[in-house]
Amino acid sequence: MSISMYLASVPPILRALTNLRAVLEKAAAHAEARKIDPSVLVNARLYPDMLPLSRQVRIATDNAKGAASRLAGREPPKYEDNESTFPELVARIDKTIALLETFKPEQIDGSEDKTISLPMHDRTLTFKGMPYLLDYVLPNIYFHVTTAYAILRHNGVEIGKQDFLGKIS
Repeated sequence: MSISMYLASVPPILRALTNLRAVLEKAAAHAEARKIDPSVLVNARLYPDMLPLSRQVRIATDNAKGAASRLAGREPPKYEDNESTFPELVARIDKTIALLETFKPEQIDGSEDKTISLPMHDRTLTFKGMPYLLDYVLPNIYFHVTTAYAILRHNGVEIGKQDFLGKIS
């Protein structure tokens, strides 16, 4: 039995982003309740040489929109990368979720062997569709969503494993 590239990509990415959105909303409520300047959390890092929360969200959404778009043979949309508040980060996630919801299984299924070129800073990575999804995209999304979660938890936001996992049906 072969794996559906759509089912292996869009639903788990939607779940990760939906859960990240909920975690950010809890963080915003935490900041408001404790009279913490929200920018402190938005710009928080786990360590000085790591990227801040805002970049973790941007990278997770960039990987999400890029994955579905590339697997479907579309050019990924470009975002401004200027979000500096919780509402702006949530809006970015919402925009990405809305984009992902436009993809249909028939646009992505069958992309297992599709050549995917991913421009990086100084080079271009080339993958086949399935390794791109399973070895690059999903680990990257989970890494950045987990790091965003860890930044907020480290800063006292009352979130737990269930917030990361979301509703289990």
